[in-house]
Amino acid sequence: MSELVEKYDNWLKDDSDVAALVMRQWLVPVEGKDAVIFPPTYTLAETDIGNRFNKGEPIPGVYKGQKGPMGYNIDWFEDGTSVCLIDSVGSQANRMEPIFMRETYKALVPEVIVKAGDKAINLLEAGHRAADAIVRFSDLREELEEAFNAVRDGDATKLAKIAPTSLVFGAWDSRGTQVKLPRVVRSVIRAFKVKPQHRSAQYIPPVDYVGTKLLDAPQGKEQQDAMSELGLSHAPAPWAHGGVLVEQEIRRDATLNLVALRALRAGRDADPLPLRRYILGLSLVAFTAPQETFLREGCQLVPDPDRPSTWSLVKHDGSREENFEVAHEQALEYAKATATEFGVGPNKQATFDSTRARGELERSKQERKKSRRASAQA
Repeated sequence: MSELVEKYDNWLKDDSDVAALVMRQWLVPVEGKDAVIFPPTYTLAETDIGNRFNKGEPIPGVYKGQKGPMGYNIDWFEDGTSVCLIDSVGSQANRMEPIFMRETYKALVPEVIVKAGDKAINLLEAGHRAADAIVRFSDLREELEEAFNAVRDGDATKLAKIAPTSLVFGAWDSRGTQVKLPRVVRSVIRAFKVKPQHRSAQYIPPVDYVGTKLLDAPQGKEQQDAMSELGLSHAPAPWAHGGVLVEQEIRRDATLNLVALRALRAGRDADPLPLRRYILGLSLVAFTAPQETFLREGCQLVPDPDRPSTWSLVKHDGSREENFEVAHEQALEYAKATATEFGVGPNKQATFDSTRARGELERSKQERKKSRRASAQA
């Protein structure tokens, strides 16, 4: 056991010369390399691009949405190349974190369940993790505030016992203590050199409700729009976003930041290695686990069999140890050993406090700001 938990200690000691473990993985659509894929769409209202589009400037990848211009996150360059965001850092983290709810991994972390009405929410499903409103307005609030403040004072042990994945994937308690936790594991998927496509659709009702005298003819545009909305009339959807054709490659870039990991302390006099080993174990499991292939409708990506992933252990001087790979089975074995050494925190049950949330909503913006400032200085 001792030999196993000490396996990566040369990464974790304060005098380590290792900066990060980096992985690049090439992906292809399940339909084939030449298939169109659908990136996420974002509202562009009140942005420079949105304003230009509203003035009539044609911008590839930007379309007219129901509530204003919508579009893909594409950066265009003068040489004709482009980079399109396929899955953001935050989205990747929210896909990776819930693996710790699976039977294989659930014993590695405490199970924190918050009851909100008739729903039971696992903290691993909360987008802002330990800083999410679901726990901030629960009876775990004081305990988590104490844990965040302890991190600021140099002891991440309490937070690791409640919400260790907040140390893995990062969190910002922006509405409370203001403590920011950098991501140890960071992953993003981008496509390079893309061509936005378009699509059109036309709904045709099964019955001509007006022609058969079942309904009166619409009087004006408002009634016509209402009939289309209710499926009682033809509803055209022309020239909408139709995905992108990727001419170059789709790539996932993932980093395990060992500098951020080594910044974790366990108090002034305590040995930080058990804490760091535990968080490294969780990070390696998340880093090496098979990833979710179905990102959204029209975007299912799998590893490119013709282009294997590359792994690099990057040192502070910029030198790289190439082809350094940690197998998932090895990562899991290490994580189990380090979790046993550190001691996984107890499972917790909490309840969302509607009264507390309503009370916060009734306060003015200035009062909330003053409260956050006081919490940050506590």
